[in-house]
Amino acid sequence: MTEDITGDMTRPRTALVTGANKGIGYEIAAGLGALGWSVGVGARDEERREAAVAKLRAAGADAFGVPLDVTDDASVTAAAGLVEARAGRLDALVNNAGITGGAPQAPATVDLATVRTVVETNVIGVIRVTNAMLPLLRRAPSPRIVNVSSSVGSLTRQSAPGAELGPIAVAYAPSKTFLNAVTVQYARELRDTDILINAACPGYCATDLNAFQGVRTAQQGAATAIRLATLPDGGPTGGFFEDDGVVPW
Repeated sequence: MTEDITGDMTRPRTALVTGANKGIGYEIAAGLGALGWSVGVGARDEERREAAVAKLRAAGADAFGVPLDVTDDASVTAAAGLVEARAGRLDALVNNAGITGGAPQAPATVDLATVRTVVETNVIGVIRVTNAMLPLLRRAPSPRIVNVSSSVGSLTRQSAPGAELGPIAVAYAPSKTFLNAVTVQYARELRDTDILINAACPGYCATDLNAFQGVRTAQQGAATAIRLATLPDGGPTGGFFEDDGVVPW
């Protein structure tokens, strides 16, 4: 265990993972729990959230449920209060919650409401949650923030000749590019603190986000986020990473 700013050696590190009731988010929570962390399972649906908590606890993890809708100010404020009451600080925030917005998303014909909805969850929701949790992160000795992104947010890869990165998606793909840019801006603001913030690409995982068409498991997809959430002091910040290393912007 790591000593916190009050000198308490008995308190385990605490993480909050948004969208953690299933898929990659659940596996991130499971991975951190297996490392001895206390893990907050952030999710909107009470039944699924509590089922995930029960499953994690059965596997030996110190898990607790956090009612959380990243698009709702009051919900996010209440979630920060719950984490503070339970742990007093937050060692890692993993912003995993996200939506695709469905299909089709061709730029010329997309419903603008779809774009707004995706950005509200995938980008503004991340800013909302991060800002609410920053006071708790600042209390931790080695705080980390991980934003779960996607390679479809890489402008380099999307514009490469012959690139095959899924269907055209003018809401989802640019929302991840936007998220990457937000990650960089946080890194700039926090560069004189101990907070490290990075974006993680899980790869094309089989989850209900893509109707289980992916070629990787959710557990494989969680690995990079877990690594970034547990970076040693002096590690990278403001970067975009996958299993094989740096993802080009």
